[in-house]
Amino acid sequence: MSSGPVRPYVLLSCAASIDGYIDDATDQRLLLSNEDDFDRIDEVRAGCDAILVGAGTNRRDDPRLLIRSARRREERVATGRCATPVKVTITASGDLDPTARFFTAGETERLVFCASGALEKTRERIGRLATVLDGGEPLDLAAMLADLATRDVRRLMVEGGGSVHAQFLAAGLVDELQLVVAPFFVGDCRA
Repeated sequence: MSSGPVRPYVLLSCAASIDGYIDDATDQRLLLSNEDDFDRIDEVRAGCDAILVGAGTNRRDDPRLLIRSARRREERVATGRCATPVKVTITASGDLDPTARFFTAGETERLVFCASGALEKTRERIGRLATVLDGGEPLDLAAMLADLATRDVRRLMVEGGGSVHAQFLAAGLVDELQLVVAPFFVGDCRA
């Protein structure tokens, strides 16, 4: 008899410019998707149990990580799930803003996996807003995925950023890659 999955199915979602950039060198968030793609992403999110972004993406983009469609939220609730997937972030330093939308937007469980050396600092900073977990030193993605599996996360969507995408790909922990190519060039080597 199987004891369940060792880890969730990992779907990595990324948008890039034609020349392969996922951001530019400005302080503004580079939008690489249009409304049709945002709706597609919303549908994919609705089919996941958790959504993960790295701490850098939390600091830079301040994402809400919510399902936009009321119909999709209602469908999730009708099947006994929370209206929005669990929010997950990883951090080596624990430098997370407790006022970020990751912590303040939506009613869902929030998990923060941090490097062992930053555990105490992170718990002091955001422990009342999220469950802060020891992710190892350095962060161990495979162990984090095993932990998520014990929390009934069967399908995880990894939304970024580039460093997090690279870590998951290098570790061989990606089951599916959804790559959208925006029809323009960034053309800036600082990006």
